[in-house]
Amino acid sequence: MTNTALITGASRGLGLALARALGAAGWRLVLTARGADDLDGAAAELGATAIPGDVTDPAHVARLAAATPSLDLLVNNAGDLGVTPLPHLADYPLEAFRGLLETNVTAPLALIQATLPALRAAGGGGGSIVNVTSDAATGAYEGWGGYGATKAALEQLSNVLAAEEPDLRVWWVDPGEMNTRMLADAVGADEAAGAADPAKVAGALYDLVSARPASGKVSLQ
Repeated sequence: MTNTALITGASRGLGLALARALGAAGWRLVLTARGADDLDGAAAELGATAIPGDVTDPAHVARLAAATPSLDLLVNNAGDLGVTPLPHLADYPLEAFRGLLETNVTAPLALIQATLPALRAAGGGGGSIVNVTSDAATGAYEGWGGYGATKAALEQLSNVLAAEEPDLRVWWVDPGEMNTRMLADAVGADEAAGAADPAKVAGALYDLVSARPASGKVSLQ
């Protein structure tokens, strides 16, 4: 029986790299991201189902759940950096912070809630959830307070979910710094170029998904 994965933020970076790794292993893929053109290109490459949209939109979440009545793996990879250049908390626009919470915390929870019936019914003792977090969730990095606070919230959400859903595997994963557009937006393209290749990180994440260890926090740095 073919395993099915739903990956958000799958048009580039870690999401696309993980989709490639899973696709090569024969997984059925349902991919979503806001950029329809890039997403369609990724889906065509991988023979995947593309459902473009914004994960903060309840109607889009409902479409994703309807497309995955059987689901073995949910990867909440979509996220937003927030205001750039990265401001100190004293100057952080509160409306922008509210939006960041919506994207990085509320949207993953909404998608988890919508897909839990399918994940609970997955073979092999239940499905798996990967919530992509960051070392900014625990480190005191100047300018990263808004983003880091949302990732800290996602980590605690994951921690509690693992306790409440013992038949599932729930991993909150710190991938470390990767050479992605998001990191370039934060620190500049030159510095980002020295970070890890997302494909290498995706390989480690694929190994995690395949091994299915107990729920918990995982660092891929």
